[in-house]
This record gives sequence, C-alpha cells and structure tokens, in this order.
Amino acid sequence: MRRWFLSERERGNDATSLGAGSARNLCTPLVHGATYFGRLAECVERAQDGDRLYFTDWRGDPDQLLTDDGPTVAEMLSSAAGRGVCVRGLVWRSHVDFLQFSAEQNRALDREVEAGGGQVVLDQRVRRFGSHHQKLVVLRHPQRPEDDVAFVGGIDLCHSRRDDQHHRGDPQAVLMSAAYGSTPPWHDVQLEVRGPAVADFEAVFRERWNDPVNAEADNPLARLSAILRRDRTTPTPLPAALPPPPPAGDQHVQALRTYPAIRPRYTFAPAGERSIARGYSKAVRQATRLVYVEDQYFWSRDAGRLFAAALAKQPSLHLIAVLPRHPDQSSAFVAVPNRIGQAEVLQMCRAAGGDRLHVFDLENHESQPVYVHAKACVVDDVWATVGSDNVNRRSWTHDSELTAAVLDTRHDDRDPRDPRGDGSSARVFARDLRLQLVREHLDRDDGDDADLLDPASCAAAMDSSADALEAWHAGGHVGPRPPGRLRRHRPARPRLVTRMWATPVLRGLHDPDGRSLGLRRAQDF
Repeated sequence: MRRWFLSERERGNDATSLGAGSARNLCTPLVHGATYFGRLAECVERAQDGDRLYFTDWRGDPDQLLTDDGPTVAEMLSSAAGRGVCVRGLVWRSHVDFLQFSAEQNRALDREVEAGGGQVVLDQRVRRFGSHHQKLVVLRHPQRPEDDVAFVGGIDLCHSRRDDQHHRGDPQAVLMSAAYGSTPPWHDVQLEVRGPAVADFEAVFRERWNDPVNAEADNPLARLSAILRRDRTTPTPLPAALPPPPPAGDQHVQALRTYPAIRPRYTFAPAGERSIARGYSKAVRQATRLVYVEDQYFWSRDAGRLFAAALAKQPSLHLIAVLPRHPDQSSAFVAVPNRIGQAEVLQMCRAAGGDRLHVFDLENHESQPVYVHAKACVVDDVWATVGSDNVNRRSWTHDSELTAAVLDTRHDDRDPRDPRGDGSSARVFARDLRLQLVREHLDRDDGDDADLLDPASCAAAMDSSADALEAWHAGGHVGPRPPGRLRRHRPARPRLVTRMWATPVLRGLHDPDGRSLGLRRAQDF
C-alpha cells in the first residue's frame, strides 16, 4: 500500500485527522447517474430515527427525480429528517445565476430541506472565483454499523445527471451547448464505499462543518445578503462521531482532497491541501503500461507535464483519455479557453508519446455526442480513483475536491497477471473498473473482454472501433452502424489572434492556481 498511497507526511497537511487510508473496504462503481440515484434512494429510505445523513454538493436541484417515480432530492432528504434522521448538508452558495451557476437552485434546496427538519449550510469559504466541488453522501447507523455507506464521485444531486447506459439524457436537463441537444446525454461515475473508510469520508464532512472560519465575515455585503435571505451560515454541533464501521471487503481506500490556501485559513488545512495532485503524481510517475483517464476537461500545463513525462519515460506506456467532444457551453468566453487548454495538453502528450496517446470522445447510438463528466483514472490496472476532481490546475489546487483512491488486495488471475512485470500484479477492482467502462464504450457484453486485458491490445481495440465508426460516418452512414460509441477526439487549435485573448482568460479565470507562490515557481504541488 505504501508504494501507491500517500503517507501522512506526503499528504502535506498535519492539521487533518485523516491518516494514510483504511483497509478492508468494499467499493462498488456506480456507472451512470440513474444507477447512483436509484441506489442512493434505496439506502436513504432505510435510514431511521437516530441515523445520520451528511452530504456535500456543488449544485443541488430540489425537484430532481431520483427514479422515474420519485422521490425528488428534496423529498428524499426531508422525508429522512421527518423520520428522525440527522440530516446535515454543506452546499456551495454559488456565484450569481446570470453567470450560469446555481445560486437559486442551491438556495431552494436549502429552504426545502430546512423546512423538512434538516440543516443546510450554504458554504462560500472559497478563493475568489472558486467553488466547493465535492460530491459526497455519508449514511451512518449507530445501531446497524454494517449498513454504513458513503457515496463519493462526480455526480451532483441535480438536473441532467440521471442518465443511463443508453445515453439519451435526463428529461430534467440543464442548459448546455446546443451540440448536446435539449436533453444532453451524460456519462458519469460514483463510488459506493462500505467498511472503515466510511468514517474517513465522514471526517471530511466533519472538518468542513466544524470549521469556525466564515469567509463572509470580512465581506459586509455578502454577510448582509445572507441575513436578508435567511441563509444558514453557522452550523449547529453534530452528534459525536461513531467508531468506524466493521470490515466489508478487500480494498484499501484513501480519501484524497484539494483545499486552497485561503484567508482566513481553514483550521483543518491552514496551508491548503493538494493530496489529489500528489496522489496522481505518485501513481502516474510509476506507470509503465497504461494510464486510463475519463475526464471532463483534461487541460492545464501543470497536469499535462505529469502525463507527458510518464509517456516520455516509459516507451511501453499507453495513455487512453475519454473526453467530451464539445465544451459544456458554446459561448466563446467559455469554449475557446477550454479548447486552448485541452489542445495544449494533448500536444504535449502527443510529442512525448506519439501513437501511444489515444484520445476519444463519445456518442450515443443516435450519433448524438455524450457529455463526459466522469472523473476516473486507472494506472496499470493497480491504482484507481473515482472522485470530483478534473485533470486541471483548478481541481488540483483551487477548488475544494474529494476523490477516493482504491487499491485492491486481490490479485487478478487473468492474463496478463502482471502487466507491469515487477511483481505488482493487476488488481481486481482497478481492472474491473477499466473493463466495465471500456466494454460500454465498445458495445461489448459482460465478459467479452479477452482482448481488452492487455493494455496495448485494449488501446488497439478502442482505436479499431473508433476508426470503424469514423469510416461509417465519412461514408454517408451506408449499412448498419458499427458497434461502439467511440470517436476520435481532435480539438481544433484556435488561431494565434484568438489565443492571445483566450489564454490569459484560461490561466486566470477558468484554470486558476490556488498554490503558494513558492510552489508555483517550483511547478510542484
């Protein structure tokens, strides 16, 4: 475990209660929002008087249906509070809605949950232009600790997320680029965690909830606005923490986070925390055969250097990235900096790895592009992450983020058993996660993955599928549509005059830096 996970010293934050990780957990990937929402509703419905439900969110829509027949998010949380469950939430207060954020939606969720007996704090303890981006739900049961569970990943409790494997979109949709249609198809992943690591994720919530810092205290206008709107800004004490739940499986889990350095300081991270960036750095620098990434952005020179250096160091390493075809918004102010940042990173990786870089986007069977919102990574079928962070400087230094790193103790007996060739051996969880995602993108059935086990042959199979679909489109859609949903991702590089205005916007606004000046100069995390 020490080889892949951060030690307490390597985390770089002496003020946190989190250690180096927890053993004997059971982790289950929940691919697609519909899968996650259904499972979440099922678990919350079983919560009773005296149980506890803690959640964090970037955006929450109170009317979002969790299944076709409900409940809505607000109904689920309010009903639990009505049964005597201690419901507490930390939701980003958000910037104003005309900037296409979610201030009103988050306030509406706050009001409905508070009316139902829960408590929600609209949290704005962030850097300028920053956000709280963690997506976490923790359920604790004092009388049934074996039922304790945490859900961590990239899926918000909001509109557009309840899509399934067919990728036809959520009927309750957010406004996005017209390229995605009126109900944007959405690809995402959440992780269900059972076992002692649940207490670690509860500790993440408790540290934020109990932190006395209120960033609005030195902003009179923001403070007045909160008073007039009757926003809760001061949390009430939580019940005493419970012991960790009993062992549930075979996986080590480490909670990785990002917190920026802010003033006033977080008591639990006085100099911030960048354990997500450090965790990625430790794992990717060891990669020898395959780094598989699904990401919403995949931009930032700081992150790009890490992947490019790994490709340059290891001549047998393949990098597979699955990204959105288009930015989420079509306005030039959003889309152009997005394309510039992504094109720059892909150019760096292409220069280092040549044809060992494989970059795809997704479409559904109606040839409509799918928005990739997933934030998942698998390294050499050993180390895996599912979380809220994107591969960019903002997520690794500036916004609050939360990711679960997983290392399975079970060695996978399918060939190649040891793709690294150093005795590390492939692990069941990491390999199964990668295969589950790739099979869907290739329209494969469960178990149809013999040619996907080896990293090089997996990359070749994905290349072949994408080439076949490209040829079908280029040929005018003659004959049956080939199986698969992968398309070659080729972001256009804007002209020089466009880059002159958009690059500063990317660096300063879309992808800001939350590190100290010393770390910036050292290009380190």
